[in-house]
Parts: sequence; structure tokens; C-alpha cells
Amino acid sequence: MLLSGERAVTLKLTNQRAAATPGPVRLASAADTVAAALAIADPALDLANPLKGPFRTVATGGDAAAAAAMTMARHAGLLPAFFVRAAAGEAETQCRAHDVATLLDPARLAIAARARLPVAASETAEIVAFRSPEEASDHVALIIGRRDGNPPVVRLHSECLTGDVLGSLKCDCGPQLHAALHAMADAPWGVLLYLRQEGRGIGLVNKLRAYALQDQGYDTVDANLRLGFPVEARDFAIAARMLDLLRIPRIRLMTNNPEKVARLEKEGVEVIERLPLALPTNPHNEQYLATKRDRTGHQL
Repeated sequence: MLLSGERAVTLKLTNQRAAATPGPVRLASAADTVAAALAIADPALDLANPLKGPFRTVATGGDAAAAAAMTMARHAGLLPAFFVRAAAGEAETQCRAHDVATLLDPARLAIAARARLPVAASETAEIVAFRSPEEASDHVALIIGRRDGNPPVVRLHSECLTGDVLGSLKCDCGPQLHAALHAMADAPWGVLLYLRQEGRGIGLVNKLRAYALQDQGYDTVDANLRLGFPVEARDFAIAARMLDLLRIPRIRLMTNNPEKVARLEKEGVEVIERLPLALPTNPHNEQYLATKRDRTGHQL
């Protein structure tokens, strides 16, 4: 089996030489059935299968290919685990590490459509959709107000079906979204970048798996790690590409996460100011917000 490095830490495999460095880990003869593989890969089954192993780790046989496999799993919304076996006969489809990198290159993103879209925060808003040739998810920018020579207020908002649409109280995503739009309406102009990167980039199904782990007592950081994903899996180069296509080189970024500032600046966007977004908590998201503050560096 091929597992992510984060899952290998949970399984306490990093004391073995082949798993001592960060990255995917290959287990020799770990499982021969789907049920046995799921017991290893799915943390929801950890309590039912507490005694795993002992496992023997071996070289992945291609670090770039192994890393690409983990990326493919995350984008497909799957657990980051694979059966590994010798090829038998001709493959129906072949995929190389370079192919994955090419498919996910933000430079392939282009403006697909745009239209006027009156919204509650601004009746003169314009929506712009972005699409790459192979990616099924369309990213969206909502432009609020009249463009002038000043840097706009920009909010990067990762898709959150549970919070944005269903009104989940476990996070603050829905209130943040609407507060940001109204703040932009009060500024000369602003841009909401709505990124289709649910669950910090791990997808809806895996986010719900993380929710189930949180019900077992893990915080949002540890839940992601036990699933085998990094704490932060979003690609901020996509946001930088969207801003470039909109011809916006300088921005005032509305965020409580200084890491977003650093990541955007690394992609060539000039952030001239960070604007905090303070909202009240509720009994269901207090721990979640405390974890963001204490473990991922969020601040007002």
C-alpha cells in the first residue's frame, strides 16, 4: 500500500528508515483485501482496529510518482491511500507525475464567462467565472463597486457548502462570506475570490470525515492529519492567477490569516494592507476558532 506521510505519522511508521523523511510511504504486504486496506487507511476505523501492524516500509519506487498519486487522491476527494502492484498487461490509461503537474498548473486557468449579477450587498456587482481545460470545478470572482485606481479590498473565500449554503454553526465561513461582501460594498470597490477548494483543499467528503473525527475529540488540525492530509492543502496560486487575469496587481487583503498574505506575496501579488475580519463566536465553533488561533496562526 502507498500512504501519505501524514497518515504514516499516525500509524507511527516514521521510526523506520524508508518512512523517516516527509512524504508518501509504501508498506510491504500490508493488505490483500479492500477491508484490510480500509482498516489501515481510514481513521474512522481506528477505534475498531486499534492493533495495526507491524508494518514494514520500503522505498516508494518513485518519489515524484508517489507524491503525484497523493495529489490526485486529494483532488478526487478520496482518502490518500493506494494499492501498489506490478503492472499486468497493457494499461488502459497511463498517467505520469508530469501529467498531474501540467493538469493542475494555475497558468491554464482562463476567464470563461462574465455577467452582471445584482446581489444583496451590491446591485451593480459583476461575476466572473474561471476555468481550466481539464478541471471540473469553476472558480469565481465577484466584483463589488466601481473599479478605480486604488487597490481593491480582496477576500479569498474557499468554498464551504456546509457553512455558505446550509448555515453550519461548526465554522464561521457563512458569516465571513456575507460580512466580507458588505465590507466591500462600503469600500470604493472590492473583489471576492470564491475558490472551489472545499475543506482547505481536501474536498467535501473528506471534510465530513474530518467532522466525524472531531466528534471523537480531535481538533480540526489533528483530524486532517489523521486522515492523511496536510493541515493546509489549498493552492493560492489559483487566486494569484485570477487576480492577474483581472489585472489587479495590488490588493488590500481581508483575512485573519497572515499565512495567506505570505502565500499570495510569494505568487507575485502585492498585499499593501491586511484587514482583519472579526465576527462573534457560537458554542459550536468556539473550539474550531480557538484551534485556528492557537495552531494555524490566525489573528485579528
